[in-house]
Amino acid sequence: MQPLHRIPTHQYDENDQSQVMLPPLSLKAAKGRGAVSNLQGRFEVHGREAYDDGWQREEEGSAPWKTEVVDEVCKSILSRNASPDLPFGVSLNPYRGCEHGCIYCYARPTHSYLGLSPGMDFESRIFAKVNAPEMLRRELAKPAYVPASIALGVNTDAYQPCERERRLTRRVLEVLQECRHPVGLITKSSLIERDIDILAPMAAQRLAGVAITLTTLDPAIARTLEPRAAAPARRLRTIRTLTDAGIPVAVSIAPIIPFVTEPEIERLLAAVKDAGAVSAHYTVLRLPWEVAPLFHQWLETHFPDRARRVMNRVRDMRGGKDYDSNFATRMKGDGVWADLIRQRFTIAAKRLGLTGKGSRFHTMDTAQFVRPSVAPAPAARAGMANNAQLDLF
Repeated sequence: MQPLHRIPTHQYDENDQSQVMLPPLSLKAAKGRGAVSNLQGRFEVHGREAYDDGWQREEEGSAPWKTEVVDEVCKSILSRNASPDLPFGVSLNPYRGCEHGCIYCYARPTHSYLGLSPGMDFESRIFAKVNAPEMLRRELAKPAYVPASIALGVNTDAYQPCERERRLTRRVLEVLQECRHPVGLITKSSLIERDIDILAPMAAQRLAGVAITLTTLDPAIARTLEPRAAAPARRLRTIRTLTDAGIPVAVSIAPIIPFVTEPEIERLLAAVKDAGAVSAHYTVLRLPWEVAPLFHQWLETHFPDRARRVMNRVRDMRGGKDYDSNFATRMKGDGVWADLIRQRFTIAAKRLGLTGKGSRFHTMDTAQFVRPSVAPAPAARAGMANNAQLDLF
């Protein structure tokens, strides 16, 4: 590890000449990571900055960030929202943090609640909710539960790399299939193809829909923008594979970033149409909380020639700010630039026939829902064997 001289910036007195301000270390991209720093979360009492104390040799480099997956026993599993700009009211996330490392991810600030950084920590410290399938079964078995389409993997990708071994998403799908409960999935991963044996029969019964997120067709941009997600060409193949299996696929062109991915709008739509997508929608770049400084760092590192232009256009769509959380505009933006993007997207989508509802959540059938039985806790099994009525509770 490179030696660092750290000064708590919140306590530093710039009028105290006894404290020496050393030049800041230049930010460098880490291979396979989206964030270029481990920016502290907004709830930390003291901020710290790294400074070059002159002791680092040129041949010394930073140690690579290794991914750590931690088991977490959750107390609840379904999240509910009343946001008028979202097509779902109930969501389920088997993981916290996401190894895909997308620099623009709006979920990054959630790691601040854990006392961790929304930067490198978010993409290298992953929490697996090991009891997610069991908690879901208990939720669905409650007498007061009213079925509504569950959005699976909207805060962090349910098919991120650790899912290959953990298989939490698959086990959740098995519970939903057993209960004939509708589910919508959104992912950037080709790993979803593994679960076609569950999703195809559910889709035939209007119980499952899939959305694939595609941000760019340029693999060079994708490697820095979303470094551990499937490559753009691989995502197009996944769309085709799911479509051929009878699963209708919608595509999320998100986020649209001015001067980075925005020039590709029409080519992206043509590509997903050729791959078999039935509908498409988009969002513009969102920069809530710590995502804003992390994205600024990413821009200066990878696109220093256009960083100012990009942020000027982003602010044009956000009333002069980096971000505006207003429900009416947070997804699409506002102003001249937002209108231009909307017109380009709408015209191209209409020309290609991508304006259908496709696999959107509100098209699913909740009438088929069958309430599950819940496996009793070990201490209660003996009593339940003598009283089947307890299975109602």
